[in-house]
Order: sequence, then structure tokens, then C-alpha cells
Amino acid sequence: MPNPVLASSDAVHLLYRAHHGWLHGWLRAKLGNTFDAADLAQDTFVRVLRHRHELDALREPRAYLTTIAKRLLMNHHRRRSVEQAYLEALALMPQQLAPPAEQRLIILEALQEIDEMLAGLSLPVRQAFLMAQLEDLSHGEIAARLGISLRSVHRYIARGYEQCIMAAI
Repeated sequence: MPNPVLASSDAVHLLYRAHHGWLHGWLRAKLGNTFDAADLAQDTFVRVLRHRHELDALREPRAYLTTIAKRLLMNHHRRRSVEQAYLEALALMPQQLAPPAEQRLIILEALQEIDEMLAGLSLPVRQAFLMAQLEDLSHGEIAARLGISLRSVHRYIARGYEQCIMAAI
């Protein structure tokens, strides 16, 4: 009786051999950078390995790989955007107040984790939550700015807190 784990590993190996070069080229064209493309191609196949049981029903391997790679590409762009915003904020700080390099990396990681967590919220929920947390606006001010009811603001902010709690677990 064939071992299903070995069979699925063989399927991943065959998929990798047949499509890795194509995927790397596709990502390189999207990113304009061979190093990031290589990282994302590798991450794509790591995801494939995690879900190798799905390969049995796979009919369009490149469409499957592209779907995974597009999600990773969006995450990559979002992380770069957060990093760029942080670097711009650092550039505006007086040198004597800027954190040391090691602390900057820790702060950047924390910002990227927060961004990932907030990405799970719908836009109105995210806006209301950030207005309350970052701008210290009252619920009434948030309702007026967003043109929504006070009750919606309460719900949205509660959802934001729930997302934070779930991310911490």
C-alpha cells in the first residue's frame, strides 16, 4: 500500500521541478528584483508543502501557484510600505531622539505585526479603531468624521479590540 505522505511529497517535488523556474521569472517581472523573487518563490512552495494534500485535485498548477504567490506579493508590498513609512518618520526625527539600529528593527517588526492584524479588519472598522487609538478621538467625533452612527462606532472599536485579542492568543 503506497504511503500518502510520500506520494504527496513526490507531487510537490514534481510541481517544484516543473514550475519553479517559471514562477521565479513571473515574480521577478512583478518585483524587478531577482532576490525578492527567489524568496517569494521559495515561500510559495513552503505554502504548497503545508497544503500538499490539496495537490491531488490540482488541475491548473500555474494558476494555483500564482494565487499563492499573489497573496505573498501583497503581503510583501504591505510590509515594504510599512517599512518605508517608518523610515520616513525616522528621517523626520532629530538624530539624538532616534532609536538605535537594533531597537529600530524590533519596532519595525512590531509595526508589521500590527499592520497584519489590522489588515484583517474591514476598512470602516480599521478607520474607526485607528482614529480612537492614534488620534484619541471621541466616539462622537469618529461618528461625525466617518458619517456613521454612534452605535456603529462602538461596534467597530469593539471589533478592533477583539482582533487585537485574537492576534495575541
